[in-house]
Amino acid sequence: MKISEADLFEKIEAFLADYPICQYGFLKSEDILFSDKVRYICEKECPRYGKSWSCPPAVGEVADCKKHCISYQYALVFTTLSEVEDIDNMEETLATRPEHEEVVHAICQELEQLSEAYFALSSESCAICSQCAYPESCRHPEHMIPCIESQGILVTDAAEKCGIEYFYDRHTVTWYGIIFFHHDQKSC
Repeated sequence: MKISEADLFEKIEAFLADYPICQYGFLKSEDILFSDKVRYICEKECPRYGKSWSCPPAVGEVADCKKHCISYQYALVFTTLSEVEDIDNMEETLATRPEHEEVVHAICQELEQLSEAYFALSSESCAICSQCAYPESCRHPEHMIPCIESQGILVTDAAEKCGIEYFYDRHTVTWYGIIFFHHDQKSC
């Protein structure tokens, strides 16, 4: 028996309830906004630019990233929240990231049971290895999760289209994830 699109979304929503997801929504992949301006910010402001396989320029041009992302039918956009004493304390803020990354990886494992293919993105560049092998071959390409912005995605636009509100105060870190996936009509 093949599962319908509505049943697939229902199954995804059911397993999302098992994780500390704050908000989420679904979009058609073609509705995601890509911009070279986002990549400009990566190049000028991010210390990981040119130092990681999950960041530009290693991930390719924005046009190629867009083509890859929209080759999937849908995008699951979601947030997790972390509490900190002071969001300006980058060490404290970044220390909350591993919990978000665990959620992203867990959702990917869940999607493997429902979909033949997915492509996951997260709030920061990949941190599987303490030191990225770039420009040598990636040691764990099957587990690497690139940064949302590395693809040229305007995450605020995607969140707004999903009705996701941005929480900001001095004590709350909002982490984003986007997972592109197919509806492959697998039997259940």
